[in-house]
Amino acid sequence: MYLKEGCSLLLKVQKRSLPLILNNVNGSFNVDQFNGGKTPVELKEFDVLKRLKYEENISNALEYFKWVANSTFFKHTPLTYKIMMEKLGQHQEMDSVQYLLQQMKLEGISCSEDIFISVIDSYRRGNAAEQALKTFYRIQDFGCKPTVRIYNHLLDALLSENRFHMINPIYNNMKKDGVVPNVYTYNILLKALCKNNRVDGALKLLVEMSNKVCSPDEVSYTTIVSSLCKFGKVREAREVAMRFTPTVPVYNALINGLCKEYNTKEAVDLLNEMAYKGVDPTVITYTTLLNAFADQGNIGLSFAMLSKMFVSGCSPNIHSFTCLIKGNSLLGQWYEALHVWDGMIKEGILPNVVAYNALLHGLCLAGNMNMALSVYSAMETSDCLPNSTTYSTLIDGFAKSGDVIKASEIWNRMINHGCHPNVVVYTCMVDVLCRNFMFEQAYSLLDDMVIENCPPNTITFNTFIKGLCCSGRIEWAVMLYNQMERFGCSGNTTTYNELLDGLFKCNNLMVALQLVREMEGKNIEFNLVTYNTIASGLCHMGMLEEAVKLVAKMLVKGIRPDVLTFNILMNAYCKGGKVESAKQLLNAMSQVGLRPGFISYTCLIDGLCSWVGLEAAICCLQKMINDGIPPKISTWNVLVRHLFSKIGYGSALEYLDSILAAD
Repeated sequence: MYLKEGCSLLLKVQKRSLPLILNNVNGSFNVDQFNGGKTPVELKEFDVLKRLKYEENISNALEYFKWVANSTFFKHTPLTYKIMMEKLGQHQEMDSVQYLLQQMKLEGISCSEDIFISVIDSYRRGNAAEQALKTFYRIQDFGCKPTVRIYNHLLDALLSENRFHMINPIYNNMKKDGVVPNVYTYNILLKALCKNNRVDGALKLLVEMSNKVCSPDEVSYTTIVSSLCKFGKVREAREVAMRFTPTVPVYNALINGLCKEYNTKEAVDLLNEMAYKGVDPTVITYTTLLNAFADQGNIGLSFAMLSKMFVSGCSPNIHSFTCLIKGNSLLGQWYEALHVWDGMIKEGILPNVVAYNALLHGLCLAGNMNMALSVYSAMETSDCLPNSTTYSTLIDGFAKSGDVIKASEIWNRMINHGCHPNVVVYTCMVDVLCRNFMFEQAYSLLDDMVIENCPPNTITFNTFIKGLCCSGRIEWAVMLYNQMERFGCSGNTTTYNELLDGLFKCNNLMVALQLVREMEGKNIEFNLVTYNTIASGLCHMGMLEEAVKLVAKMLVKGIRPDVLTFNILMNAYCKGGKVESAKQLLNAMSQVGLRPGFISYTCLIDGLCSWVGLEAAICCLQKMINDGIPPKISTWNVLVRHLFSKIGYGSALEYLDSILAAD
């Protein structure tokens, strides 16, 4: 069964420990294999160390260690104990390590600093920092004194498991023991504070370092700068970076922070500063900028950055090419994405699952599902196993194309390949079922999610509710909304927007207004879509004045209207005979930086035909054409309908011919 990386069917597997009693040598053990068939007269430390070091089989190494311990040829030394304990630690045989520590104590062999550090590191590799701490508390039992190096390795072990609550007491204990922290100690503490989102505390510690004549090093500053950038404090990060000569990791952190703020201009300035100061950018530097341009839709600058990489002698990696593939895909330029893909292969870079998924996403966005299936087939035949993102991308693509059969085939392949669906994949499947009006099956899938310990989230419910509302099944949609809490979910702005849209379209004003009050009571944010939905619903119900008041309220709250907002009100004004107000709104659109569309003009033309006259409507049509907005079929339909009703079929055709000829 294929499992996503980082997942396992069992949380823990109790591993059987190797038997370790030094005076008990396995009867089947053949010492001749270590001594060329000769019985040794004496053994030297070098010989024992060499045998233990190069023996790959841990059981054989342990048997040899035990045989030496029971022989008269050699007595184990701290070094032989150290190498045996290191080998046992690498295989996570920690019970045996503890046994050897105890044996050293019985034999009167003091545990050296290096041996104790080796034991702590073994516990760290096995994610057993707490056991390392318990062993540390017994350090004096083994004839070893705590040193700054031992404390550092212990603190690092605790940090690796994010045991922040244990780090500060150990640091205080260190100071009580009279052990003076060094720069490595402080760097571990800085990392702990930053990982615990306490950057302010890390900055104070940086000052403490300087006051205690322990100058911060490159790692200290890089840790602080990276964390400040991570939390969006790029300006503060740059101030810290000015205190020392920035290195590549520091520049990379700053550039990444600026790119996250979409400040690519300053990020490029930093890149140029690196060249001026003789600091060579790495593939990470270039790829960060390349990705930022791609995310902003400026794929041209991404390619320019790629060219700059090649010119500087820095070779792009899989991440560089994946950014370009993703950038082209988001713009719907799947052909260009394939061109980048071919270039990547020519460079000898094999695609990974992230690269495949980026290309698949672009092909699915463009609706090119046949090509997407070809890429998926190539992925299956390679050594790159599809993951849940791969399957969710394909299922979503088939959902949008309305192909429930192909979506189901991909789902079945996923299950057969042992890839368990996550909530994203389930949600995509709910979407494809709803688009094909298979609501019963979609509802059954919610129960399956709970059974499979993958409960639906708010997005799953929003997808389902949208499907129900679009098909006019508003009662079922409201019932599903009321069941969300049973699944541990709560509605968000999108949930209410979908329900309000469905309720208004079904003329269910009472329940819609109840939902609006509920949103206000629960402090659910009203966004532009919410206001447009309510305004449209109110206009549909003939409540134009209330709709205008609502839009005014929206403006007071600082939410800018869009073209749809104006179209909703213009359409309502025209239907109510208030054509002059509609004309004022059309003119006001350009004043707030919006460009009227063909719907805006068509609404006004319809109103002018109905309430003013054909000449005024024709003037509006001419203005529409002059503004560079070509009329569409719906625009001509409005004019033709009114012409037929006013002047008859024959005259209407002649009139239209004259308009077209004049144009």
